[in-house]
Amino acid sequence: MENRYPRLEVNLEHLRHNVVNIVEKCGAHGIQIAGVIKGATGLPEVAKAYDEGGAAMIASSRLEQLQAAKDAGIEKPLMLIRIPMLSEVKEVVKLTDISLNSEMEVIKALNQAAREEGKLHKVILMADLGDLREGFWDKDELIEACEYIENKMINVQLVGIGTNLGCYGSVMATVEKLEELCELAEAVEAKLGRELEYVAGGATSSLTRIWDHDIPKKINLLRIGEGILTALDMGRFYGYDISELYQDVFKLKAEVIEVKNKPTHPVGTITIDAFGQTPEYVDRGIRRRALLGVGRVDYGHWEDLICCEEGVEVIGASSDHTIVDVEDAVKDYKVGDIMEFEICYSTLVYVTSSDNVNIVFV
Repeated sequence: MENRYPRLEVNLEHLRHNVVNIVEKCGAHGIQIAGVIKGATGLPEVAKAYDEGGAAMIASSRLEQLQAAKDAGIEKPLMLIRIPMLSEVKEVVKLTDISLNSEMEVIKALNQAAREEGKLHKVILMADLGDLREGFWDKDELIEACEYIENKMINVQLVGIGTNLGCYGSVMATVEKLEELCELAEAVEAKLGRELEYVAGGATSSLTRIWDHDIPKKINLLRIGEGILTALDMGRFYGYDISELYQDVFKLKAEVIEVKNKPTHPVGTITIDAFGQTPEYVDRGIRRRALLGVGRVDYGHWEDLICCEEGVEVIGASSDHTIVDVEDAVKDYKVGDIMEFEICYSTLVYVTSSDNVNIVFV
């Protein structure tokens, strides 16, 4: 089954290179890295690469992925980066060392679960600075929560505050936004009479501040997934030179199952496709096209595929087929040929969670 397609090839050497590079660049600013493995669906081999590359802790939004990391022999602290569900607090305490939180009811439940386990669970309280996902919106409420944890809880320890930027509201991790977090951290520290261990300044989008050498000095922890795994966003969306990082850690390969000349516009009455949508079709006449044995159930959105083959254009997909225009391709594609794609973060999440995709480490 080694040569079964569709196939995802994972270059672990390139992945470790990216981890080491980001750990060193952030370390020069006094910042530790929590290696986020959820983008690769928690593959244990990916967790090990983060571990070997020097990440301070391993992080995910899913407990089962952190369990897989632990089962693989990872001994570094495990961080849950999605706010814990009330229904899972016992598992959170048993498995993880630290979690991000924004609800006092959940934190109290964590305290109770930790007491029953005879453990100390660490928490970072999240501040919503405008991206409008998780976090305290009322800053006074956050400070009060910090004070309550500090003075009233025995089995939960407040180790820091943090924020998320860019994941929902597309808010940029500007110097001003991160300074807002630092000012809030200082207010918390003044109330508690001690320094916080962590001021967590976001995720991959905050790497822009590392590249520009203007990240506020109080920030000392970042949660990095995409910036290491696929390392595309910094270059594609922000225009930074990321040539020192590999963008080919993950490659998707699919087999050609049909090659024919066909019209470029459907023939007949147009209604909806398999996903209840009606795409726009451009009539370019008769052109050569190939079908690939991989589809949207494997990778999500066909528009996100980045074909490595010169002259090939991805033009659409259904659940189990991908349609590519090969009229202008340099290669004369035949049935049984293999086509290769680089993949972005959103595609990676799908392909690593699909049982139909054969994952091979190279």
